[in-house]
Amino acid sequence: MKIALLGAECTGKTTLARALAATLHARGQTAHCTSEVLREWCEQHGRTPQAPEQLTIAQAQAQRVLDAPAYDVLIADTTPLMTAVYSDVLLADTSLYPFALAHHAIYDLTLVMGRDLPWVADGIQRDGRLVQTQVDARLRDVLQFHGLRFSLVYGQSTQRRDCAMAAIEQARGLNSQPDSTQRWQWVCDKCSDARCEHQLFTALLPTTGA
Repeated sequence: MKIALLGAECTGKTTLARALAATLHARGQTAHCTSEVLREWCEQHGRTPQAPEQLTIAQAQAQRVLDAPAYDVLIADTTPLMTAVYSDVLLADTSLYPFALAHHAIYDLTLVMGRDLPWVADGIQRDGRLVQTQVDARLRDVLQFHGLRFSLVYGQSTQRRDCAMAAIEQARGLNSQPDSTQRWQWVCDKCSDARCEHQLFTALLPTTGA
């Protein structure tokens, strides 16, 4: 099973990838996380990439998935689709979408990070809340326009991990049905406001006595 973790900056992709891998390992499954090429590129070059350099980063990100060792579950900490979205939003360059969308077809489940975590500065790689909002909105527009189903992930710490695990288990259940062509999706069809989606999502969670 291949899982794509998508989301704007500072939405917890890397932390969630590690938490999911640890949870799956504890359940006796092999899990492999692919790391983010952009972060390494920025650290190496001391700057953010320019438009002509974006395709190379997207290709390297895709190659990490293709080169991954044998596993039960692969967790991609971002994919070329995020590179394409950032190129679109920040550089007005839409040329990466064909490659990114073609690559995205290999994933069994797409998890999109909600914007309910506090924004934290991280050097040159992060552009601020405004860009985070713009990227989040553009990402969802692209996914919905191309009919790519996704599950939203919200919550703090273990809540976020449990939300993602619920989506993984649901997707596995649907994929086990021979005639199933649908993958689980949770998305607010009225707006892109994180608080609205979070309220709708938590209202569906079972309550406990704790």
